Amino acid sequence: MHLRLTDEQKMVQQTIRRFVEKELMPLENEVLRNEREGKPSLPTGKLKELQLKAKEAGFWGINTPEEYGGANLGQMMMAIVYMEVSKTFVPFSFGGSADNILYYGNEEQKEKYLIPTINGEKKSCFAMTEPGAGSDTQNIKMTAVKDGDHWVLNGEKTFITGGNEADFVMAMAITDKELHQKSKGREGVTCFIVDRDMGWKSEYIHTMGEWGPAGLVFDNVRVPEENILGELHKGYNLGLEWIGFARWVVGARAVGTAERLLQMAIDYAKERVTFGKPIAERQAIQWMIADCAVDLEAARWLALNAAWTLDQGEDNRHLASMAKLYGANMGNRVVDKVLQIHGGMGYTRELPIERWYREARLWRIYDGTDEIQRMIISRNLIKGHVKIGQYI
Repeated sequence: MHLRLTDEQKMVQQTIRRFVEKELMPLENEVLRNEREGKPSLPTGKLKELQLKAKEAGFWGINTPEEYGGANLGQMMMAIVYMEVSKTFVPFSFGGSADNILYYGNEEQKEKYLIPTINGEKKSCFAMTEPGAGSDTQNIKMTAVKDGDHWVLNGEKTFITGGNEADFVMAMAITDKELHQKSKGREGVTCFIVDRDMGWKSEYIHTMGEWGPAGLVFDNVRVPEENILGELHKGYNLGLEWIGFARWVVGARAVGTAERLLQMAIDYAKERVTFGKPIAERQAIQWMIADCAVDLEAARWLALNAAWTLDQGEDNRHLASMAKLYGANMGNRVVDKVLQIHGGMGYTRELPIERWYREARLWRIYDGTDEIQRMIISRNLIKGHVKIGQYI
């Protein structure tokens, strides 16, 4: 059993870390200022400039197959990358990539949507969640009715990441109501690639954080037959694959953010003096730091194990749920303790802790709530799908 990064993995980790420290962290004050003024966190041009700088350093399409010009670093390296990039709240993503389910498109769809997305010419989003169907994805209501060589889509989607900026959406809709009811939502749903100019509308949803998801409205939107992604009535499985990947990523991101926050707490505890001593010498502070460190390491190995298992070609859904559940809650516990260590200063907008405090609360909700993850984990164990200690 080898529990250390290889020299190559360490090299990639250090390179990403330097990029984050040099190119992204200096932009944090600008991001905070823009968000307080109601402006986009970063202008589109600035994001593209950063992506090109990353490309010069060799990071373009980091998890894109080599046949599409990517580096295909694998899931383990992706976890390490997410951990490093999440040490800043500057909204950055490496260029040259596309949503994983787009690779299931036919050759014409790949040419029209996948390749332009990888090249940064188009932006996509994925839409399954609806006002009445969040974690209960089987309860979606949006319909698609066949009309000649088109399908007519009607319904709403909500909390869609990137929905306001997307040029096209991969939207789930019921195409066979009877089959959908009979299969308890697992069939009768189809994934459609829908261009914005086909008629769907989006609007920002205001939240307690800086994250700006979108609500999408489809009112008699006509979509050509050739825009079905994957198989007719089989879209639900595509949706599960997209969600499954996103879950362990939440855990990895929480680890990166918690690392940065914990270091902030340690640095502050050494500098802050009360009653003649640095608070780092106070047992109460020491215990909070120790608890954060232990929590953080546990979450790190859950996320890395979920990624490594996927690299081996094994089913990682159980581990992904565990990594998401524990990582999200760990992040919330750590940011709360770090704010407490900083006292009143942590509560002000002079420091970014309050921003992370609000953002971290979302981790326990999106891509499957805490309750859904617990349901999945317990069900797998009770039904014998997974054995205790299986992933050693």
